[in-house]
Amino acid sequence: MGSFIEINDTLQITAEQGFPADLLNLEKHLQTPVTLDDVKGKVFHFYKKDSARLFHLDPVRVFLVQSINGKWLIWGKALIQSQTIAKQLDESGKWIDEKWQTSGTYVISEIYEPDYQALFTKRESIPGKSYL
Repeated sequence: MGSFIEINDTLQITAEQGFPADLLNLEKHLQTPVTLDDVKGKVFHFYKKDSARLFHLDPVRVFLVQSINGKWLIWGKALIQSQTIAKQLDESGKWIDEKWQTSGTYVISEIYEPDYQALFTKRESIPGKSYL
């Protein structure tokens, strides 16, 4: 008997899980690149990542990845501000088959310029997962 805890250096989330798709929009980014000034002072929340996960904590970076239909678009780097691991519950409040979820907060510490973002996404995504 034991427990399973995954350690991640990548925060890969969908818009539903808290990716700020309204601010980080690829089409807009290609026209007018998003800068750190656009996200300065903002703390973002992520929700309901499957499994019990530990992310590297500030000041160590994690890669910020937007998950779009199962494909990865890497935007830059983030710093985890907080994280919580909680039991995944069904509608009645009953624990679902020993499942866990991880939630937390982060700030964005670097946004890649469009050309670098494209190169980095193509080279560093899990094989077959690149959005580009």
